[in-house]
Amino acid sequence: MTIPRWGRVLGLAAVIFGFLAAAAEAATTPDAIKARGKLLAGVKYDTPPFGFVDQDGKVAGFDVDLMREIAAALGVEVEFVKVTSQTRIPMLVSGNVDLTAASMTHTREREKTIDFSITYYTGAQALLVPQESRIAALADLAEKTVAVQQGTTLERNLAQLAPKATVLPFHDYTSAWLAVRQGRADALTGSYDILRGFMQTAQGFKIVGPKFSVEPFGIGVRRGDADMRDFVNAVLQDLWTAGRYQALYEKWFKVAPEAAIEMWPKE
Repeated sequence: MTIPRWGRVLGLAAVIFGFLAAAAEAATTPDAIKARGKLLAGVKYDTPPFGFVDQDGKVAGFDVDLMREIAAALGVEVEFVKVTSQTRIPMLVSGNVDLTAASMTHTREREKTIDFSITYYTGAQALLVPQESRIAALADLAEKTVAVQQGTTLERNLAQLAPKATVLPFHDYTSAWLAVRQGRADALTGSYDILRGFMQTAQGFKIVGPKFSVEPFGIGVRRGDADMRDFVNAVLQDLWTAGRYQALYEKWFKVAPEAAIEMWPKE
């Protein structure tokens, strides 16, 4: 049976399309970003000092500055894309962002969906309460209302460690913080340095009790994208070697890092 000419043309087109698609998939993400000339960086807009909108209406923060450093290492511009705790992984998986630096704890469960860089910051969960509050530790949260960011390790930790507390979840940190300021919640739980960041914006609050979790933050990379993960890791380690990482850390947290980030020999 003779295949019509138009059929042969369609068949050839399909082969060419398949070849181009395979070639596109084979291209490393760093190369694709360089060809585009722009890094799409997923960051938070409501979580000081990691990612927030400053008084000039510009996105700023520790995560934001790290993304700028990665873009500079790639030799491209950076475009910041707003993400939340609920959207940061879906937007990465869907390709709407190339990376996510969004105060995201590296967990085994999340690793089933995306890959992570080395730990670039280690946080710890704590409690923030009004200055006059009698809450001094987790044990005092029974029958108290605690604001927390929904869908986070923070929410799960709170449920496990203070089961008698009333959990008041919010989609974003700013709304949870506002609930405490307005008296709709007795306490706010979150990463220690994020709570310190909120305290700098309003008086009359304090952080109480011991820190009660370890939260290793990683930069999110699409699953299986080893080239991008390795590139990000190399940039983070080079920033540490050059002292640039330490400068950014002190800029945003007002203290020096307690420990070095993970370092690998170059040879």
